[in-house]
Amino acid sequence: MKTRGLIVPAVVLVVWELAARAGLLPPNWLPAPSTVAQTLGELARTGELLEHVLSTLTRLLLGFSLGAALGTLLGVSCGRSERLRSLLDPSLQALRSIPSLAWVPLFLLWLGIQETSKVALIAVGAFFPVYLNLLSGILAIDRRLVEVGVMNGYRGWALSRHVLVPAALPAYLTGLRSGLGLAWMFVVAAELLGASRGLGYLMVDGQSTSRIELVLAAIFAFALLGKVSDRLLQALEVKLQPWRAT
Repeated sequence: MKTRGLIVPAVVLVVWELAARAGLLPPNWLPAPSTVAQTLGELARTGELLEHVLSTLTRLLLGFSLGAALGTLLGVSCGRSERLRSLLDPSLQALRSIPSLAWVPLFLLWLGIQETSKVALIAVGAFFPVYLNLLSGILAIDRRLVEVGVMNGYRGWALSRHVLVPAALPAYLTGLRSGLGLAWMFVVAAELLGASRGLGYLMVDGQSTSRIELVLAAIFAFALLGKVSDRLLQALEVKLQPWRAT
């Protein structure tokens, strides 16, 4: 079952390779997968690929951690307090509809072109899915469960830690996975705007030098890293919820 998902990508790559070798695909438009793999191999051999991957992963981890932490804090706070929810949630819902690129000029003006603006942009992408899923999970908790927690002496943040968050864990983990996916999208946007290292920089470099194989190599690296990171969160989801493993 686990290998079945590889069938479609394998067929696509084989057909793509054969079409490129037969001359059906112009090499300056869509080079063969073997050419892209050769480019990745050359980047790995020189150590350039590792440098770009580490830069991208560092930005992603910092931005995702910051956005997920803020999303968790506000999700729990608004879930616990109807007054706070009515105060903050309408504004947060309005901010959620702002396109990602619309934040770029503000962050560049406020934080400059250095790493801080890139991390802030990624954090914005990760924040909203975590916040919304955790809030909806807490609001869907059976009130009787909360009452039992209160009867057993849980109050304030102890109630949140031992009752609310565990009860909303499925929705929370879904929010984390969605937030991670958006963080990968936002890290691309961040690196396309003035980075000197990273996989997004490789894409810009490939575009400016008309090396389509370099652009595709960066895209494949993004896809692979994104899939691996999602699988890690899936493994965490199974570990924290063993009853849902099947």
